[in-house]
Amino acid sequence: MQYGICHLSIVPLRNEPQHTGELTSQVLYGEHFKVLERRKHWSKIRLAFDNYEGWIENVQYQLIDELLYETISKETIVLSADLVEFIFDQQNNLLPIPMGCNVNAIAHLQTNFEGETKQGILPKEALIETSFLYLNTPYLWGGKTPFGIDSSGLAQMVYKLNGYKLPRDAAQQAKQGEALSFIEESEPGDLAFFDDDEGNIVHVGIIMKDNYIIHAHGKVRIDRLDHTGIFNVDSKTHTHKLRVIKKIV
Repeated sequence: MQYGICHLSIVPLRNEPQHTGELTSQVLYGEHFKVLERRKHWSKIRLAFDNYEGWIENVQYQLIDELLYETISKETIVLSADLVEFIFDQQNNLLPIPMGCNVNAIAHLQTNFEGETKQGILPKEALIETSFLYLNTPYLWGGKTPFGIDSSGLAQMVYKLNGYKLPRDAAQQAKQGEALSFIEESEPGDLAFFDDDEGNIVHVGIIMKDNYIIHAHGKVRIDRLDHTGIFNVDSKTHTHKLRVIKKIV
């Protein structure tokens, strides 16, 4: 088994070992992983944080040994907390990184970081405050940053920045937590999941107070939530069909 760490700001994770493969997620600076298969130009990896798998280009990560992989896995995760921060290498060159990168990896990558950070488990009410930092971020299938994000990426990153672990995809996230019977039972920070005509969970949003919800649809936006689903305040129509509400925290 080989191991790796991402030394670049945002690296695409694809479903096939080619540049035209579907973007299924992103690997952010400092994320470490197992290398399941290494080919000439591409590697199939499994991220340590959420066990998500995909293909990454070999020139976009660094190999590390098993001891370092295990050391990083045991360390408390320290995340960059501002929309954009900077890493400095030994030649004082700048590497811009987005919010949510694992900056406790800087010592292992021989770089420096002096920006704002978050670590540990924060109160549930902090989830909404964090989600506001992503407002107006363009929707991007597979995205995980303030420059492009999808609905499950938004939920995962908001929870991660507050010390909670969620799987990557909405269908996986919906399997966690306690199901609630009514919207009225929910609290700000709970997750609402939505399905398609075949009953597949395809969307997730973070519940706010007074029956509002923040989610990624076109962009990260705030809409109304009712027993039918999400009511888009601009188009005046329901855009997503409510399936279940889950209390994760």
